[in-house]
Amino acid sequence: VQLVESGGGLVQPGGSLRLSCAASGFTLDSYAIGWFRQAPGKEREGVSCISRSGGSTYYADSVKGRFTISRDNAKNTVYLQMNRLKPEDTAVYYCAAVKYVCSLSSPGRYDFWGQGTLVTVSS
Repeated sequence: VQLVESGGGLVQPGGSLRLSCAASGFTLDSYAIGWFRQAPGKEREGVSCISRSGGSTYYADSVKGRFTISRDNAKNTVYLQMNRLKPEDTAVYYCAAVKYVCSLSSPGRYDFWGQGTLVTVSS
């Protein structure tokens, strides 16, 4: 059972990145998927979450209107499109799978975590 994030990197303020979260060893459509991030010296923060069907999505206020979460269950992959990036978005981004409903405030409820991908927003 594994989640693997990709797509991180260095981008200028105002730029865009798309993160991917690919699952192996289990069927992703049985799980809601959340994206979390952790900046140096800060606690892990819930960014976005998508329900098992993709019919419901949730966002932290800090990213609402700039980030979009989506999933392609046929490809066993979840995406996080990040637009209008700001320096304060700099962090390691993790995807995580939870069996039932989304929760941005309770990372302890998630069953599986990826290793993270670094996003750096800087000029």
